[in-house]
Amino acid sequence: MAERKSTREVRIGDVVIGGNHPIAIQSMTNTKTQDVEATVAQILQLERAGCQIIRSTVPDMEAAKALQEIKKQIHIPLVADIHFDYRLAIAAMENGADKIRINPGNIGSAERVKAVVDCARERNIPIRVGVNSGSLEKELVEKYHGVTAEGIVESALDKVKMIEDFGYDNLVISIKSSDVMMCVKAHELISKQTDYPLHVGITESGTIISGNIKSSIGLALILNQGIGDTIRVSLTGDPVEEIKSAKLILKTLGLRNGGIEIVSCPTCGRTSLDLISLANKVETMVAEFPLNIKVAVMGCVVNGPGEAKEADLGICGGKQEGLIIRRGEVIKKVPEAELLEALRQELINWSE
Repeated sequence: MAERKSTREVRIGDVVIGGNHPIAIQSMTNTKTQDVEATVAQILQLERAGCQIIRSTVPDMEAAKALQEIKKQIHIPLVADIHFDYRLAIAAMENGADKIRINPGNIGSAERVKAVVDCARERNIPIRVGVNSGSLEKELVEKYHGVTAEGIVESALDKVKMIEDFGYDNLVISIKSSDVMMCVKAHELISKQTDYPLHVGITESGTIISGNIKSSIGLALILNQGIGDTIRVSLTGDPVEEIKSAKLILKTLGLRNGGIEIVSCPTCGRTSLDLISLANKVETMVAEFPLNIKVAVMGCVVNGPGEAKEADLGICGGKQEGLIIRRGEVIKKVPEAELLEALRQELINWSE
Protein backbone atom coordinates (compact mmCIF):
# COMPACT_ATOMS: atom_id res chain seq x y z
CA MET A 1 0.00 0.00 0.00
CA ALA A 2 1.46 3.32 -1.10
CA GLU A 3 1.48 6.26 1.27
CA ARG A 4 -1.69 8.32 1.07
CA LYS A 5 -1.25 11.28 -1.29
CA SER A 6 -1.59 14.61 0.51
CA THR A 7 -4.72 16.55 -0.41
CA ARG A 8 -6.31 19.67 1.01
CA GLU A 9 -9.13 19.33 3.53
CA VAL A 10 -12.74 19.99 2.59
CA ARG A 11 -15.59 20.08 5.11
CA ILE A 12 -18.93 18.64 4.04
CA GLY A 13 -21.36 19.30 6.86
CA ASP A 14 -19.70 17.69 9.87
CA VAL A 15 -17.57 15.30 7.77
CA VAL A 16 -14.08 16.32 6.68
CA ILE A 17 -12.39 14.63 3.73
CA GLY A 18 -8.82 15.00 2.50
CA GLY A 19 -5.75 15.62 4.59
CA ASN A 20 -5.20 12.77 7.02
CA HIS A 21 -8.89 12.05 7.48
CA PRO A 22 -10.18 8.51 6.88
CA ILE A 23 -11.70 7.75 3.50
CA ALA A 24 -15.41 8.53 3.74
CA ILE A 25 -18.10 6.25 2.31
CA GLN A 26 -21.00 7.70 0.40
CA SER A 27 -24.00 6.63 -1.63
CA MET A 28 -26.91 8.14 -3.54
CA THR A 29 -30.61 7.80 -2.92
CA ASN A 30 -32.76 6.25 -5.65
CA THR A 31 -36.06 7.60 -4.33
CA LYS A 32 -37.82 10.61 -5.77
CA THR A 33 -36.27 13.45 -3.78
CA GLN A 34 -39.63 15.22 -3.82
CA ASP A 35 -40.98 12.32 -1.73
CA VAL A 36 -39.55 13.44 1.60
CA GLU A 37 -40.84 10.47 3.59
CA ALA A 38 -39.39 7.84 1.24
CA THR A 39 -36.09 9.69 0.86
CA VAL A 40 -35.63 10.14 4.60
CA ALA A 41 -36.48 6.49 5.23
CA GLN A 42 -33.82 5.38 2.75
CA ILE A 43 -31.19 7.75 4.13
CA LEU A 44 -31.80 6.54 7.68
CA GLN A 45 -31.38 2.97 6.48
CA LEU A 46 -28.13 3.94 4.78
CA GLU A 47 -26.93 5.68 7.94
CA ARG A 48 -27.45 2.45 9.90
CA ALA A 49 -25.44 0.58 7.28
CA GLY A 50 -22.51 3.01 7.65
CA CYS A 51 -23.05 5.67 4.98
CA GLN A 52 -21.25 8.90 5.91
CA ILE A 53 -22.30 11.23 3.07
CA ILE A 54 -25.49 10.96 1.02
CA ARG A 55 -26.31 12.47 -2.36
CA SER A 56 -29.77 13.08 -3.81
CA THR A 57 -30.74 14.24 -7.27
CA VAL A 58 -32.38 17.64 -7.66
CA PRO A 59 -34.16 17.58 -11.04
CA ASP A 60 -36.66 20.35 -10.31
CA MET A 61 -37.52 23.10 -7.86
CA GLU A 62 -39.83 20.87 -5.83
CA ALA A 63 -36.89 18.56 -5.13
CA ALA A 64 -34.67 21.52 -4.21
CA LYS A 65 -37.22 22.73 -1.68
CA ALA A 66 -37.64 19.20 -0.28
CA LEU A 67 -33.99 19.24 0.85
CA GLN A 68 -34.89 21.55 3.71
CA GLU A 69 -37.27 19.05 5.30
CA ILE A 70 -35.03 16.07 4.52
CA LYS A 71 -32.13 17.78 6.28
CA LYS A 72 -34.16 18.10 9.48
CA GLN A 73 -34.65 14.36 9.73
CA ILE A 74 -31.24 12.90 8.85
CA HIS A 75 -27.84 12.90 10.56
CA ILE A 76 -25.28 12.85 7.74
CA PRO A 77 -24.27 15.51 5.19
CA LEU A 78 -26.60 15.91 2.21
CA VAL A 79 -25.21 16.54 -1.26
CA ALA A 80 -27.39 17.91 -4.06
CA ASP A 81 -26.79 16.48 -7.53
CA ILE A 82 -27.47 19.12 -10.18
CA HIS A 83 -27.49 19.00 -13.95
CA PHE A 84 -28.32 21.64 -16.58
CA ASP A 85 -30.19 24.26 -14.50
CA TYR A 86 -28.00 26.58 -12.43
CA ARG A 87 -31.06 27.86 -10.56
CA LEU A 88 -31.54 24.43 -9.01
CA ALA A 89 -27.99 24.53 -7.64
CA ILE A 90 -28.67 27.88 -6.01
CA ALA A 91 -32.03 26.71 -4.63
CA ALA A 92 -30.44 23.53 -3.27
CA MET A 93 -27.88 25.56 -1.33
CA GLU A 94 -30.57 27.93 -0.08
CA ASN A 95 -32.45 24.89 1.22
CA GLY A 96 -29.55 23.46 3.17
CA ALA A 97 -27.42 21.29 0.88
CA ASP A 98 -24.04 20.62 2.50
CA LYS A 99 -22.35 20.24 -0.89
CA ILE A 100 -23.42 20.45 -4.52
CA ARG A 101 -22.34 18.27 -7.40
CA ILE A 102 -22.25 19.99 -10.78
CA ASN A 103 -20.61 19.59 -14.16
CA PRO A 104 -19.93 23.20 -15.12
CA GLY A 105 -19.94 22.07 -18.74
CA ASN A 106 -23.67 21.42 -18.73
CA ILE A 107 -24.71 24.28 -16.42
CA GLY A 108 -24.52 26.79 -19.26
CA SER A 109 -22.76 30.13 -19.67
CA ALA A 110 -19.89 31.38 -17.54
CA GLU A 111 -22.30 33.84 -15.94
CA ARG A 112 -24.51 31.01 -14.75
CA VAL A 113 -21.58 29.08 -13.36
CA LYS A 114 -20.42 32.24 -11.60
CA ALA A 115 -23.86 32.68 -10.03
CA VAL A 116 -23.58 29.17 -8.57
CA VAL A 117 -20.03 29.81 -7.36
CA ASP A 118 -21.01 33.12 -5.77
CA CYS A 119 -23.81 31.40 -3.83
CA ALA A 120 -21.46 28.62 -2.71
CA ARG A 121 -18.88 31.18 -1.56
CA GLU A 122 -21.46 33.09 0.50
CA ARG A 123 -22.33 29.91 2.37
CA ASN A 124 -18.89 28.25 2.22
CA ILE A 125 -20.46 25.21 0.57
CA PRO A 126 -18.06 22.90 -1.29
CA ILE A 127 -18.60 22.14 -4.95
CA ARG A 128 -17.91 18.72 -6.36
CA VAL A 129 -16.77 19.12 -9.95
CA GLY A 130 -17.89 15.95 -11.66
CA VAL A 131 -16.82 14.76 -15.11
CA ASN A 132 -17.85 11.42 -16.61
CA SER A 133 -16.32 9.79 -19.65
CA GLY A 134 -19.77 9.51 -21.20
CA SER A 135 -20.19 13.28 -21.32
CA LEU A 136 -16.72 14.29 -22.49
CA GLU A 137 -16.69 17.38 -24.70
CA LYS A 138 -16.56 16.80 -28.43
CA GLU A 139 -13.37 18.83 -28.88
CA LEU A 140 -11.53 16.68 -26.32
CA VAL A 141 -12.76 13.48 -27.95
CA GLU A 142 -11.38 14.79 -31.24
CA LYS A 143 -8.14 16.00 -29.67
CA TYR A 144 -7.34 12.62 -28.10
CA HIS A 145 -8.92 10.55 -30.90
CA GLY A 146 -11.57 9.08 -28.66
CA VAL A 147 -12.59 9.03 -25.03
CA THR A 148 -9.37 8.72 -23.01
CA ALA A 149 -8.06 9.14 -19.49
CA GLU A 150 -6.09 12.19 -20.65
CA GLY A 151 -9.24 13.79 -22.03
CA ILE A 152 -11.19 13.16 -18.83
CA VAL A 153 -8.44 14.75 -16.75
CA GLU A 154 -8.12 17.77 -19.03
CA SER A 155 -11.88 18.29 -18.91
CA ALA A 156 -11.97 18.15 -15.13
CA LEU A 157 -9.03 20.51 -14.66
CA ASP A 158 -10.55 22.96 -17.15
CA LYS A 159 -13.74 23.04 -15.05
CA VAL A 160 -11.73 23.49 -11.87
CA LYS A 161 -9.82 26.41 -13.39
CA MET A 162 -13.09 28.04 -14.41
CA ILE A 163 -14.26 27.99 -10.78
CA GLU A 164 -10.85 29.06 -9.48
CA ASP A 165 -10.97 32.02 -11.86
CA PHE A 166 -14.15 33.08 -10.08
CA GLY A 167 -12.14 33.16 -6.86
CA TYR A 168 -13.32 29.90 -5.25
CA ASP A 169 -11.36 26.80 -4.35
CA ASN A 170 -13.54 24.87 -1.90
CA LEU A 171 -13.67 21.98 -4.36
CA VAL A 172 -13.77 18.21 -4.66
CA ILE A 173 -13.00 16.53 -7.99
CA SER A 174 -14.73 13.47 -9.40
CA ILE A 175 -13.63 11.79 -12.63
CA LYS A 176 -15.46 8.61 -13.47
CA SER A 177 -15.72 6.06 -16.23
CA SER A 178 -17.37 2.68 -16.60
CA ASP A 179 -14.09 1.53 -18.16
CA VAL A 180 -12.14 0.33 -15.13
CA MET A 181 -8.62 0.69 -16.45
CA MET A 182 -9.35 4.06 -18.04
CA CYS A 183 -10.67 5.23 -14.69
CA VAL A 184 -7.55 3.97 -12.91
CA LYS A 185 -5.26 5.74 -15.37
CA ALA A 186 -7.24 8.97 -15.09
CA HIS A 187 -6.85 8.99 -11.31
CA GLU A 188 -3.14 8.29 -11.59
CA LEU A 189 -2.79 11.27 -13.93
CA ILE A 190 -4.92 13.77 -12.03
CA SER A 191 -3.40 12.96 -8.64
CA LYS A 192 -0.08 14.29 -9.98
CA GLN A 193 -1.63 17.55 -11.15
CA THR A 194 -3.82 18.70 -8.27
CA ASP A 195 -4.16 18.51 -4.50
CA TYR A 196 -7.93 18.76 -4.36
CA PRO A 197 -9.56 15.77 -2.64
CA LEU A 198 -10.81 13.12 -5.03
CA HIS A 199 -14.16 11.34 -4.98
CA VAL A 200 -13.45 7.89 -6.42
CA GLY A 201 -15.78 5.40 -8.04
CA ILE A 202 -16.40 3.32 -11.14
CA THR A 203 -19.53 4.84 -12.65
CA GLU A 204 -22.34 2.78 -14.14
CA SER A 205 -20.44 -0.31 -13.04
CA GLY A 206 -23.47 -2.58 -13.25
CA THR A 207 -25.53 -4.98 -11.21
CA ILE A 208 -24.66 -6.40 -7.80
CA ILE A 209 -22.37 -9.03 -9.30
CA SER A 210 -20.65 -7.19 -12.15
CA GLY A 211 -20.70 -3.88 -10.32
CA ASN A 212 -19.02 -5.29 -7.25
CA ILE A 213 -16.32 -7.00 -9.30
CA LYS A 214 -15.55 -3.91 -11.41
CA SER A 215 -15.71 -1.56 -8.43
CA SER A 216 -13.52 -3.78 -6.27
CA ILE A 217 -10.84 -4.04 -8.93
CA GLY A 218 -10.93 -0.36 -9.85
CA LEU A 219 -11.10 1.02 -6.32
CA ALA A 220 -8.39 -1.34 -5.11
CA LEU A 221 -6.00 -0.30 -7.89
CA ILE A 222 -6.65 3.39 -7.19
CA LEU A 223 -6.76 3.33 -3.40
CA ASN A 224 -3.71 1.07 -3.19
CA GLN A 225 -1.69 3.89 -4.74
CA GLY A 226 -2.74 6.23 -1.94
CA ILE A 227 -5.22 8.04 -4.20
CA GLY A 228 -8.74 8.90 -3.05
CA ASP A 229 -10.47 10.66 -0.17
CA THR A 230 -14.08 9.51 -0.45
CA ILE A 231 -15.63 6.62 -2.37
CA ARG A 232 -18.87 5.35 -3.78
CA VAL A 233 -19.47 1.84 -5.06
CA SER A 234 -22.06 2.45 -7.80
CA LEU A 235 -24.42 -0.51 -8.11
CA THR A 236 -27.69 -1.11 -9.91
CA GLY A 237 -29.59 -2.17 -6.83
CA ASP A 238 -30.36 -1.30 -3.24
CA PRO A 239 -28.00 1.52 -2.16
CA VAL A 240 -27.41 -0.32 1.12
CA GLU A 241 -25.46 -2.88 -0.92
CA GLU A 242 -23.11 -0.07 -1.96
CA ILE A 243 -22.28 0.64 1.66
CA LYS A 244 -21.65 -3.02 2.48
CA SER A 245 -19.29 -3.30 -0.47
CA ALA A 246 -17.46 -0.06 0.27
CA LYS A 247 -16.86 -1.05 3.88
CA LEU A 248 -15.50 -4.44 2.86
CA ILE A 249 -13.23 -2.97 0.18
CA LEU A 250 -11.72 -0.52 2.66
CA LYS A 251 -11.38 -3.15 5.37
CA THR A 252 -9.76 -5.64 2.98
CA LEU A 253 -7.20 -3.02 1.89
CA GLY A 254 -6.51 -2.16 5.55
CA LEU A 255 -7.86 1.39 5.13
CA ARG A 256 -10.68 1.03 7.64
CA ASN A 257 -11.06 -0.60 11.02
CA GLY A 258 -14.34 -1.74 12.44
CA GLY A 259 -17.08 -3.80 10.90
CA ILE A 260 -17.48 -7.53 11.19
CA GLU A 261 -15.60 -9.63 8.64
CA ILE A 262 -17.48 -12.71 7.49
CA VAL A 263 -15.68 -15.85 6.32
CA SER A 264 -17.77 -18.72 5.04
CA CYS A 265 -17.09 -21.99 3.27
CA PRO A 266 -18.10 -22.40 -0.39
CA THR A 267 -20.25 -25.46 0.44
CA CYS A 268 -19.91 -28.95 -0.97
CA GLY A 269 -21.72 -32.27 -0.82
CA ARG A 270 -20.81 -32.65 2.85
CA THR A 271 -22.89 -29.62 3.82
CA SER A 272 -25.91 -30.83 5.75
CA LEU A 273 -27.71 -27.56 6.54
CA ASP A 274 -28.85 -24.61 4.42
CA LEU A 275 -25.53 -22.81 4.68
CA ILE A 276 -26.03 -20.48 1.75
CA SER A 277 -29.18 -19.00 3.24
CA LEU A 278 -27.63 -18.89 6.71
CA ALA A 279 -24.47 -17.13 5.51
CA ASN A 280 -26.51 -14.47 3.69
CA LYS A 281 -28.65 -13.89 6.76
CA VAL A 282 -25.56 -13.62 8.97
CA GLU A 283 -23.97 -11.10 6.59
CA THR A 284 -27.09 -8.93 6.70
CA MET A 285 -27.48 -9.23 10.46
CA VAL A 286 -23.92 -8.34 11.44
CA ALA A 287 -24.04 -5.01 9.59
CA GLU A 288 -25.81 -3.48 12.58
CA PHE A 289 -22.98 -4.34 15.01
CA PRO A 290 -19.99 -1.92 15.14
CA LEU A 291 -17.54 -4.65 16.12
CA ASN A 292 -14.06 -5.23 14.73
CA ILE A 293 -14.15 -9.04 14.77
CA LYS A 294 -14.18 -12.02 12.42
CA VAL A 295 -17.21 -14.31 12.23
CA ALA A 296 -16.99 -17.70 10.49
CA VAL A 297 -19.96 -19.54 9.01
CA MET A 298 -18.90 -23.09 8.20
CA GLY A 299 -20.92 -25.98 6.85
CA CYS A 300 -19.42 -29.30 7.93
CA VAL A 301 -17.11 -31.04 10.37
CA VAL A 302 -14.14 -31.41 8.00
CA ASN A 303 -12.81 -27.83 7.94
CA GLY A 304 -15.54 -26.14 9.93
CA PRO A 305 -14.32 -26.47 13.51
CA GLY A 306 -10.76 -25.46 12.65
CA GLU A 307 -11.78 -22.44 10.58
CA ALA A 308 -14.37 -21.37 13.13
CA LYS A 309 -11.82 -21.58 15.92
CA GLU A 310 -9.52 -19.19 14.02
CA ALA A 311 -12.31 -16.62 13.99
CA ASP A 312 -13.48 -14.64 17.01
CA LEU A 313 -16.91 -16.18 16.74
CA GLY A 314 -18.17 -18.99 14.58
CA ILE A 315 -20.95 -21.31 13.53
CA CYS A 316 -20.10 -24.86 12.51
CA GLY A 317 -22.96 -26.74 10.91
CA GLY A 318 -23.91 -30.36 11.39
CA LYS A 319 -27.03 -32.37 10.59
CA GLN A 320 -29.87 -29.93 11.27
CA GLU A 321 -27.87 -28.42 14.10
CA GLY A 322 -24.72 -26.47 14.67
CA LEU A 323 -22.03 -25.46 17.12
CA ILE A 324 -21.42 -21.94 18.37
CA ILE A 325 -17.70 -21.40 18.82
CA ARG A 326 -16.37 -18.43 20.75
CA ARG A 327 -12.66 -17.62 20.77
CA GLY A 328 -11.79 -21.17 19.84
CA GLU A 329 -14.05 -22.91 22.34
CA VAL A 330 -17.32 -24.68 21.62
CA ILE A 331 -19.84 -23.02 23.91
CA LYS A 332 -23.13 -24.54 22.80
CA LYS A 333 -24.93 -26.79 20.35
CA VAL A 334 -28.24 -25.55 18.98
CA PRO A 335 -30.81 -26.65 16.38
CA GLU A 336 -30.36 -25.22 12.87
CA ALA A 337 -33.44 -23.03 13.22
CA GLU A 338 -31.92 -21.32 16.28
CA LEU A 339 -28.40 -20.76 14.97
CA LEU A 340 -28.94 -17.20 13.69
CA GLU A 341 -30.54 -15.99 16.90
CA ALA A 342 -27.89 -17.72 19.00
CA LEU A 343 -25.21 -15.89 17.01
CA ARG A 344 -27.08 -12.60 17.41
CA GLN A 345 -27.13 -13.01 21.18
CA GLU A 346 -23.39 -13.65 21.22
CA LEU A 347 -22.83 -10.44 19.25
CA ILE A 348 -25.14 -8.44 21.52
CA ASN A 349 -23.18 -9.63 24.54
CA TRP A 350 -19.74 -9.46 22.91
CA SER A 351 -16.91 -7.85 24.81
CA GLU A 352 -13.40 -7.48 23.44
